Amino acid sequence: MGCAKTGSGKTAAFVLPILQKLSEDPYGIFCLVLTPTRELAYQIAEQFRVLGKPLGLKDCIIVGGMDMVAQALELSRKPHVVIATPGRLADHLRSSNTFSLRKIKFLVLDEADRLLEQGCTDFTKDLEVILGAVPATRQTLLFSATLTDTLNELKSLAMNKPFFWESQAEVRTVDELVQRYLLVPEKVKDAYLVHLIQTFQDEHEDWSIIIFTSTCKSCQILNMMLKKFNFPSVALHSMMRQKQRFAALAKFKSSVFRILIATDVAARGLDIPTVQVVINHNTPGLPKIYIHRVGRTARAETKLQEFSVEERAVLHILTQVNVVRRECEIKLEATDFDEKKEINKRKQMILEGKDPDLEAKRKAELAKIKKKNKQFRERVQQTLQEKQQLRQKRRLQKKAQWQQRRAAPEK
Repeated sequence: MGCAKTGSGKTAAFVLPILQKLSEDPYGIFCLVLTPTRELAYQIAEQFRVLGKPLGLKDCIIVGGMDMVAQALELSRKPHVVIATPGRLADHLRSSNTFSLRKIKFLVLDEADRLLEQGCTDFTKDLEVILGAVPATRQTLLFSATLTDTLNELKSLAMNKPFFWESQAEVRTVDELVQRYLLVPEKVKDAYLVHLIQTFQDEHEDWSIIIFTSTCKSCQILNMMLKKFNFPSVALHSMMRQKQRFAALAKFKSSVFRILIATDVAARGLDIPTVQVVINHNTPGLPKIYIHRVGRTARAETKLQEFSVEERAVLHILTQVNVVRRECEIKLEATDFDEKKEINKRKQMILEGKDPDLEAKRKAELAKIKKKNKQFRERVQQTLQEKQQLRQKRRLQKKAQWQQRRAAPEK
């Protein structure tokens, strides 16, 4: 297990020893690398290709959004290294027997904390399928920028004592990172964002900026809005086609566009070396998400200072920004963006061997049962309260009668 900050060379730390072992006894499939995002899979593959070129290395990338038939053919040719996202690889294992992972020597989990933790993206079922297909005798390597409770627990549960290395840094960010916050009402947040970007671009024309936001829809709207203000921006989120995502990232890396608006797809380990500013459009839900986001500039645990902004300049553009945002929202609604998200969900269910209509019916039935249970609990609660009130009323009546008898004069 290895834990070190983004950009410290974790990829090379597993690529080089694997290539050394491969050179001694080359065969396919020798190594499997799992990673949570498609972009990260391509980045790791690039490192394998560069460092493994003298060996004639054959690699294969298995991620969603690409042709499954073409991927199956690549797997059947027994590449030395397979770099995959868990979902798509598990789909191949469920639906195909043209390849085997039974002879792999190395299993690498990059960004292991995200792969192993249950959250909004739960890889548990897919990992169970994959771990059932790999041999018990292998070397497993886990790498992450953040050491989580899950990884600590895994370390203690391991049958054989694992080798563990953590980068001993007193702070989580380099000294050069300047961290600031802006506390503003939700209604004026976009106006402040536009003003901030304009300020940075006026002062430093060659600076690259990443803006992180919480949802695909928000990411798309912000990109449309910034383009209306003639900012050189590009979006990166999971609702985009894979080719669009690669193109967006390539254009940002090559400085064709200086502004990247992204969901947390881009927060994990991507090699984007020329970023000067990271803006969190929403507050990250977890501290480790913040650490991964600001990892492209550096990272630190320190008390944030407020960023001073000329409020009058923001108020001057407030109405214009709000109008432009509303126009972008209306335009996006016309493209059936939410409907496309629903279609993608249905496709994913079909790939997992589920019937979307049946799942929707089950979900509706479950919602009905939950509603009935809630109504039943509420009725029980109401009945108990009524009984309690009645008992209390009777006690008060008895108490009043007893006090009246005591107060009545004796004959």
